[in-house]
Amino acid sequence: MFSFLTILLYLIHAVTSAGSPPIVLWHGMGDSCCNPLSLGSIIKLLKQQLSDPYVLSLRIGSNIVEDTSNGFFMNANHQIDYACKLLNADKNLTQGYHAIGFSQGGQFLRAVAQRCPEPPMLNLISIGGQHQGVFGFPRCPGDNETICNYIRDLLRFGAYESFVQNHLVQAEYWHDPHKETTYRKASVFLADINQERTFNEQYKTNLLKIRNLILVKFLRDTMVTPHESEHFGFYEEKDTSKIIPLRESSLYSKDLLGLKTMDEQSRIKFLESDTDHLQFTDQWFIDNIIPYLKD
Repeated sequence: MFSFLTILLYLIHAVTSAGSPPIVLWHGMGDSCCNPLSLGSIIKLLKQQLSDPYVLSLRIGSNIVEDTSNGFFMNANHQIDYACKLLNADKNLTQGYHAIGFSQGGQFLRAVAQRCPEPPMLNLISIGGQHQGVFGFPRCPGDNETICNYIRDLLRFGAYESFVQNHLVQAEYWHDPHKETTYRKASVFLADINQERTFNEQYKTNLLKIRNLILVKFLRDTMVTPHESEHFGFYEEKDTSKIIPLRESSLYSKDLLGLKTMDEQSRIKFLESDTDHLQFTDQWFIDNIIPYLKD
């Protein structure tokens, strides 16, 4: 038999030795899991600010080169499947994890939450994610100008052609407000996760399982058009001079993803950074993001 003192000491040790919940990161277009100047610096900051966190930075592919390339050319649905297998195989995540997606990694992790509820996602933090898609490709990240010019050519050729849809990631969240019917019919990724093709009850049920959805919008964003997409806003149909915010959208009013329910329960946090795309400081990250990762 264990003595009361032994049990008490064990419980004290369990509480005091427990670190912060695990954290999963997904990088953006043109980046990789392990770039020391981007996600590498984020991982370092997380380890400085939190209590012994386990951090998994998703690598989609067998090496960094593949990971970077897949961010442009691997079907987003296949990427989600790949990520779900990685998460399910990681025993460190069985009790749950916080998720942080950067740029397109934001909508990819939302797709994970909707399609792969195990292991459980706790808080989902989308930093510059394009949840209503983009209608423009104004600036290229990093040293990828040649690839970006190729992507622009493909988008001009026909973003909704089946070949382009199935082989170009950025076409899979390309949202043309002048071709809404074509978008809903042809989009192989974004229209699906936004319940614009057929209604999938599990998407709503699963997204409602997360604790909070934290959405970060960059007010001076020169990469995401329109930047309101980072808060689920988008152009009015056939009118790029007007933005329809989330709370005025049919996605919200019909509660197709549970966003209205979450918002009424104060579980959606709308954050802003008065900077360009992903150009936040360490202190901004500490003040605004770290509090959602502590427990």
